[in-house]
Amino acid sequence: MSAPEPGAVSRLVPLMIDGPTGPLEALLQEFDRGAPAFVAVVCHPHPLYGGTLHNKVTHRVAATLHGLGAAVLRFNYRGVGQSAGTYDRGEGELDDARAALAFLRTRHPDARAWSAGFSFGSWVASRLAAGDPGIERLILVAPPVHTQTFAEMETLATPKLVIQGTADEVCKPENLAKRFPAWSEPKRLIEVPGASHFFDKQLAALSDAILEGVR
Repeated sequence: MSAPEPGAVSRLVPLMIDGPTGPLEALLQEFDRGAPAFVAVVCHPHPLYGGTLHNKVTHRVAATLHGLGAAVLRFNYRGVGQSAGTYDRGEGELDDARAALAFLRTRHPDARAWSAGFSFGSWVASRLAAGDPGIERLILVAPPVHTQTFAEMETLATPKLVIQGTADEVCKPENLAKRFPAWSEPKRLIEVPGASHFFDKQLAALSDAILEGVR
């Protein structure tokens, strides 16, 4: 990782990128000059429960990674916002994430790639990393291990940072505690004391956890 070039200005660019079933609505956050330290795709929570690229946890993850010098892309899955298509139980959403990463790689072909996601988005991000050896780091916030197996985490050698709120009422920490030991190394779990599923009043602590975990 490297800091942004001195004098570089952050910009947020709304985009429509090519997706498997049509255009995908996206927001690209990058600096106006210099090569990015890395590129990162950040996946939002469940589309059937109000998840969009504007979700506050998704936004905070993206902003934190951008602060490390990354070019970061958030996008709406098919059928969300202005994105074409309909919900596809996680399979089509994974294809959408692949399209988002392909866009970043075309834009910044020499940059290293990271994958990150929140809740349902962490399931998408984990499978994106499992199917792409070029992804060098994976960040999972509140992974829903109670609804998905995350079986790929048991063999994936990509470094994994997992962030869990201790007061998460949706993706409960006790569920993660049962599954995390079986996940392959390298891995790190950071718990945010008192944080709910959406990190209400704890978004700064979420940023701190990400920074601690990747540094």
